[in-house]
Amino acid sequence: MNQVCVFCGSSAGVRPEYAQAAAATGELIASRRLGVVYGGGRVGLMGVLADAAIRVGGRVTGVITQALQDREVAHDGLTELHVVRTMHDRKAMMARLSDAFLVLPGGIGTMEEFFEVWTWGQLGEHAKPCGLVNAAGYFDGLIGFLDRIVTEGFLKPKHRAMLIVGESPAQVLDAFARYEPPSVGKWIRPEET
Repeated sequence: MNQVCVFCGSSAGVRPEYAQAAAATGELIASRRLGVVYGGGRVGLMGVLADAAIRVGGRVTGVITQALQDREVAHDGLTELHVVRTMHDRKAMMARLSDAFLVLPGGIGTMEEFFEVWTWGQLGEHAKPCGLVNAAGYFDGLIGFLDRIVTEGFLKPKHRAMLIVGESPAQVLDAFARYEPPSVGKWIRPEET
């Protein structure tokens, strides 16, 4: 594992624990001599994450759309900044540059990015670990809902088990080092169609 993609909010949220988790994540990834790949912003948790990694000498790669850069939200102190045309291009590049995906609190954009890369792993399009840092219980409701999806028969237990959940970034990164993706089998039998 060389680079960890971090999905997180362009807002800081209302609880200080969210910014603390973002700072701890940036510092920890950098201290483990891994690179941070993220959405390239200077605002919200994204800015906190990048600034923390930079402060301790980490490599930080941002990927941002031209439209967001034009709004002056791009971070100007990164190791590398890629400016792309669309959000689809942004997600594809972030995935290509990364060896794992870590999710911090964020809004619908963060959730959309997370669900897409987790789905790609479920389909066998990559074998990279995905994990949530459940700062201040932020993801408790989502975790319960994901378990309900399994109970209701819409997600296989082995695919639910792919998602790593930790209370701290250290727990998630440590689990990433031990991650083994499940084998991907047939989704549906012909008689079920």
